[in-house]
Amino acid sequence: MAIEVFAAAKINLALHITGRRPDGYHDLDSLVVFADVGDRVAVRAAPDLSLALSGPQAAGLSSGEDNLVLRAARLLAGGGAAIALHKALPVASGIGGGSADAAAALRALAALWGVALPAPERILRLGADVPACLYGRPCRITGIGGAIAPLTDPLPGAALLLVHPGAALSTPEVFAALDRPDRAPLPDRLPRFAGLAEAAAFLAAQRNDLEAPAIRLLPVIAEVIAAVAAQPGCRLARMSGSGATCFGLFDRRTEAETAARALGRARPGWWVAAAGLAARP
Repeated sequence: MAIEVFAAAKINLALHITGRRPDGYHDLDSLVVFADVGDRVAVRAAPDLSLALSGPQAAGLSSGEDNLVLRAARLLAGGGAAIALHKALPVASGIGGGSADAAAALRALAALWGVALPAPERILRLGADVPACLYGRPCRITGIGGAIAPLTDPLPGAALLLVHPGAALSTPEVFAALDRPDRAPLPDRLPRFAGLAEAAAFLAAQRNDLEAPAIRLLPVIAEVIAAVAAQPGCRLARMSGSGATCFGLFDRRTEAETAARALGRARPGWWVAAAGLAARP
């Protein structure tokens, strides 16, 4: 019997880069939520470890030894398994696709093999986003990704529009293009929001510090943000993570779905999805 786990898209509502460590890693302060669109990882018992890819975005992904799903499996070291990854999220798109897949693989394989999940410091070796994707709930992330604090309803009643222009960005190149790595963090105490209007106003006063360097490397991102912001009902438009996916916040899913249809018609080469917030894993 196969064990299947959903790998939800990760959305950085705000991403402040607050410092650079001597080892080259950057400290960050980020607010994260998860969408109900994503990939799926299924595992079943097998004598050897293997990975099969499917889905509309699978062509952009390698099934070689550097795949994060296989790296996650080797980190658990539980034995053999046939792993199937259905890839719906764009590759290298700033919404944690690879990290979410690795986290889903850890959950599924731990259940299949009857083993405990690795210690947080070992999980962090897979990437800065993997611990948060394993947590899978609204959270604030600080440090290099391993310090996670829960958030209570950061987007009351929100719907999301996700848009990717079809061009990948290298995360190391985006970080290298930062003009300064030591900007101010988020406020120490985050407010409680009575509704999405309050949440959007607060987020508009925050930043994604990787947005400007990403736009310099891939100018179409600015076009995506403007197109999302122009959709009726959009309260905030911003890039997620290191790009190139951008998101819009809407009060209702029907508004996000209408915007997705409009952008899908206007920009058939873009990946467009309407989403709600993912349920707790």
